[in-house]
Amino acid sequence: MLITKQNKIKCIDSRVLDEIQMAIEKLNVEISEAIVNLDKEKALELANRAIADGLNLLEVVEHGFGAGIRKIGDLWDEGEIFLPELMLGGNIMQEAMKLLIPHLKEHSETFNRGTVVIATIEGDIHSIGKTIVGTMLSANGYDVHDLGADVPAEKIVKEAISVNANVIGVSALLTTTMAGQKKVVDILKDKGIRSKFKVILGGAPVSRKWVEECEADGYADSAVDAVKLVNELFSNK
Repeated sequence: MLITKQNKIKCIDSRVLDEIQMAIEKLNVEISEAIVNLDKEKALELANRAIADGLNLLEVVEHGFGAGIRKIGDLWDEGEIFLPELMLGGNIMQEAMKLLIPHLKEHSETFNRGTVVIATIEGDIHSIGKTIVGTMLSANGYDVHDLGADVPAEKIVKEAISVNANVIGVSALLTTTMAGQKKVVDILKDKGIRSKFKVILGGAPVSRKWVEECEADGYADSAVDAVKLVNELFSNK
């Protein structure tokens, strides 16, 4: 069987691509481990390396830093670490995002796509997933107002009105706090301003059935899906 020069080049290109992908996956694992080990110096060093190497920073956020901070959250849920470690992991993530976000925005196709208010509902202190979603939305050109965790429904609506938001994102990781998500929609209805906002829900217990019951506009299982959902809601305006 003859091996043409063109086929040989394709084989070399394929090997190079495989090596690049393996290097990216290795870096993401290192980033995740740095977050889990609460190694701020290492995490920031790896963030700078990803920038210098011209990697896809959205993937680095989702599969590197995101994976690490989700693992931190799992360890806290399992009682393996305590609140100070959880908060430290979140702080390291935020410091890394300060490095990454300016570069993400440089390569974003669209700027100032719209305004999004996000929060974890009152009674729920889980904020990791919500923080990652906020970071990803910001990196994709949205003006994100992250109110944090344990936020009353009334405050979320007040902020959305104040900043003239287009989208409100409400997270709930506990079944006992999910009613707060519906309360946000109900407040908007009572004020006669429901049509002014798209409301999206997030959190492990959230389902399509719950979204329909709340009369919200959608939900997402991951940060990547959340960005896609917001993009779709804006494109359908």
